[in-house]
Amino acid sequence: MPTRFAAALIAGLLVIPAPASAQSYPTQPIRIIVPTPPGGVADLLARAIAQGISANTGKTVIAEQRTGAGGVIAADFVAKAPPDGHTIYMGFHPTQSILVHLQKLPYDPAKDFAPIILVGSSPNTLVINPKLPVKTPKELVEYARKNPGKISFGSPGNGSSGHMVGEQFKLLHKIDIVHVPYKGAGPAVQDLVAGHIQMMFDILPLTRQQMEAGTVRALGVMSPQRLALAPDLPTMAEQGMPELEGGPWFGLLAPAKTPRPVIDWLNAETRKAMAEQGLRKKLESLGLVLPLGSPEDFGKHIASETVRWGDVIKRAGIKLK
Repeated sequence: MPTRFAAALIAGLLVIPAPASAQSYPTQPIRIIVPTPPGGVADLLARAIAQGISANTGKTVIAEQRTGAGGVIAADFVAKAPPDGHTIYMGFHPTQSILVHLQKLPYDPAKDFAPIILVGSSPNTLVINPKLPVKTPKELVEYARKNPGKISFGSPGNGSSGHMVGEQFKLLHKIDIVHVPYKGAGPAVQDLVAGHIQMMFDILPLTRQQMEAGTVRALGVMSPQRLALAPDLPTMAEQGMPELEGGPWFGLLAPAKTPRPVIDWLNAETRKAMAEQGLRKKLESLGLVLPLGSPEDFGKHIASETVRWGDVIKRAGIKLK
């Protein structure tokens, strides 16, 4: 009798269904938490993904803003959400790779998230006020060396991608240029045009109009290849500065311990959503690069960026003010 009972028990265990989160996911609407206000790149990408997955699968996916504290509020909310794949995060460079070196965070960027997919990046562009008598990045370096402390570079704020790249540029070439933080890229670009600052590193979509009007001059783009949006603009690598590559990036993350089948489903469905030709063309026309690799690729990217910016922050002695 015990033997027959054991056999029946084993047989019953074999037919117990897998956890609902892995087998029948999603069982409720998926929320993509966005750390920045409506209209920005993170919001644009999140809404495109939500619409694409909803259209392709019939499942409900929505983008939801939770702004504040430089993205920390949104990141912490998702880090502490149930690891079932129904609340995911449109993470970006500050919350996952930069702020950890500048302040105490209520979450651990490396341990509290499971990477899903690196969705998009927007390479920074070195732009200057056209009254500055230089035409190339090397000429800018030479001018800065001859005029220490007289060139200022603006950024959207302390700890932003534009700030980090400016500090990296300063360290690489051992030049004395002064950082001026702003509350957003818009005011910084306005002061660049007015000549109150002389240079900045910013994404192409935000300075393209001024470039075409001749009110700013672009010297190079921080991408592996030239961008279709500005085919005549050489990369920094072409001009002897291969270290200066990158810019703001955005990717989906889930709470740690989210089941791998759920991560794989989200990765695959995001890739399908972003494969729509009209959408890709629109995003690429804005100067966005769409990597769309594996979860492992994204994890390596975050780790690399964390080391890179940690080194710059330490060497430059950067502190949040």
